[in-house]
Amino acid sequence: MNTRLSRATLLLSSACFAVPAMAETADDAGETGSSDGARIVVTGQVLQSNEVNSVKTPTPIIDVPQSLSIVTSEQITQQGFDSIGDIILYTPGVTNSQGEGHRDAVVFRGVRSTADFYVDGVRDDVQYYRGLYNVEQVEILRGPNALLFGRGGTGGVVNRVTKKGVIGEQFVGYQGSIDTFGAFSGQVDLNFATSESSALRINASYENLNNHRDFFDGERIGINPTFRAELGPDTIIDLSYEYANHDRFIDRGIPSDSLGNPARQLEDITFADPENNFLEFEAHVFRGTIQHAFSENFKGNFNVSYGDYDKVYSNLFPVGFDETTNVVDLDGYIDTTQRENFVLSGNLVGDFETGSLSHTLLFGAEYIDTVNNNDRFNTLFDTSDDDVEGFLAVRPVAINNFVGTNADGDPTAFAFSALNDDTEADVRVFSIYIQDEIEVTDWLNVVIGGRFDSFDIEVLRLDNGDFRTRKDEEFSPRGGIIIKPQENVSIYASYSESFLPRSGGQFANINGNNNILDPNTFENIELGLKWNFADDLSFTAAIFEIEQSSPVVSDLDAGTFDIIDTQVQGFEAQIQGQVTPWWFVSAGYSYIDGEQANETLRPRELPENQFSVWNLFQPTERLGIGAGLTYQDESFADNGNNVTLPDYARVDLAAFYDVSDNLRIQVNIENLFDVDYFPNSHTADNITVGAPLNARFTISGRF
Repeated sequence: MNTRLSRATLLLSSACFAVPAMAETADDAGETGSSDGARIVVTGQVLQSNEVNSVKTPTPIIDVPQSLSIVTSEQITQQGFDSIGDIILYTPGVTNSQGEGHRDAVVFRGVRSTADFYVDGVRDDVQYYRGLYNVEQVEILRGPNALLFGRGGTGGVVNRVTKKGVIGEQFVGYQGSIDTFGAFSGQVDLNFATSESSALRINASYENLNNHRDFFDGERIGINPTFRAELGPDTIIDLSYEYANHDRFIDRGIPSDSLGNPARQLEDITFADPENNFLEFEAHVFRGTIQHAFSENFKGNFNVSYGDYDKVYSNLFPVGFDETTNVVDLDGYIDTTQRENFVLSGNLVGDFETGSLSHTLLFGAEYIDTVNNNDRFNTLFDTSDDDVEGFLAVRPVAINNFVGTNADGDPTAFAFSALNDDTEADVRVFSIYIQDEIEVTDWLNVVIGGRFDSFDIEVLRLDNGDFRTRKDEEFSPRGGIIIKPQENVSIYASYSESFLPRSGGQFANINGNNNILDPNTFENIELGLKWNFADDLSFTAAIFEIEQSSPVVSDLDAGTFDIIDTQVQGFEAQIQGQVTPWWFVSAGYSYIDGEQANETLRPRELPENQFSVWNLFQPTERLGIGAGLTYQDESFADNGNNVTLPDYARVDLAAFYDVSDNLRIQVNIENLFDVDYFPNSHTADNITVGAPLNARFTISGRF
């Protein structure tokens, strides 16, 4: 562990010993645990059957031996968030990646993922941009999470908790927004009491998209009716259908210059074709959940989910820039995906005692069947007879409508005609897991458990008939110790393991010719502190180390393979909640260091320092003023550490006024000082251009 991290360890250790003494002056939290400002309350030792969250047991967040951030729907509205990426900006330890302009992509503590996303704890691994219109809260867990989530979860997961029907209430919620780019949106949230024991809730959203980049447009539609019924005092059933339709322009950003920086002279140029850079996504998702109390201390929930997804994304993008000739090379492809996901899962939770020990025992199983069809066709330019062609870097680039002029002034045309791959994959996963949370004494809890996963994949390449199969069976342990010198203070240490099969998260193949290789494995050690100052204010801090082991084919002998290790270590801290009745704060900081194979390269898109803070001041009951800052240190855009994304700081503001109990007007200002910045990338020549100063105006209410 390096010197800086050692200092962070010393600082956290000092805090761990200092806090109990300070905590004696705080209000006693009693038997109610406040979940990091999320205001999810677990009372005493009573199991809650009506809360669905990512830790799967009704455990106060202060007793979870892991870093966890929660963003509520109220925070989402106040800060003007409209994407997972917006939330990530204000979360310590995680960053956004570009995701090729067509998907959510998150870097959890240096570990990249496009598949570690969940809805109400159920896997949601298709590549797309997830909406927030039907979300009650978003939970972001850091560190490997294989025990709860299986394969993946290698650096963390994002779980969206959706809105459910509210029995005994009738209300209408609405929201409408327009921004200075010309984008606008509307949302409705309707709840109907269909009987004394049931309710129907309908959330719907329409978004017309626009931003600061040429050609950008699109629209997104989401409709999510849900039905909740109490089938007696001990049973609750939730049924849900979600329809998602998303069309948008794909922008892969700008290339780098000869000095290894974003080519700022090109930041106003969109290297794309308005007709052939697009995403079309449609999904039909059905979900059902039954929660049943077998007794006061023994309860369970059972889930079934079926999703049908149809997606196509087409894009041209820069792959190189010659400053001496002002020529940018463009590549491209069109990719289609059809996927069906079927998931069955169940959890049993028991609360019981054995002698002087109190137990919360979790037992669960999961079955997943995924059918995935994928094909990709590369561009073929008639002038180069290749998938790459050079164009003058002028605005706009002359490649519109399949016919344009290349850098030599010659007419050129292209078609997506060069087959790259065409595959059918069938994935079957069976998992079983068990975890025991043991209260040894009032001040000592122990968590221990493990998960077994059987991951079976078959891939057929339709273009050449090549058929591949692979089966991985892995055991993932988890252990933790929680020391509570005060009821509202916990000091924890945890260890966990996770794995990712060589097929990755999207199943297009089994890593080419390398399907003999074992999965990537991850080990995580974390030491942390959680302190609830009061019911609505908490502080968390953690130091951690993640070791990744990846088998790869040897450069010297293709018949053997080498083990490439990556190590990431760091420190996180976050404070969140009501400082006073009129001041809410959410602030986070992370320091992360990492090294790859030869200890000379740093993992890409891993800023050393990150800091964010959001303050909401309410001088009166009706007026709210928000101010936020997010800072991201420089990082590398590529694995070879040849191109640097500069550091940046962005200031955001918000203000709202409640005209009446049923009407709020709000303005959100992003990038107040009009900072020129490049927040993320996909490669060294796909660098995102951050948005300039802009504002969004919103009216919302509920009656």
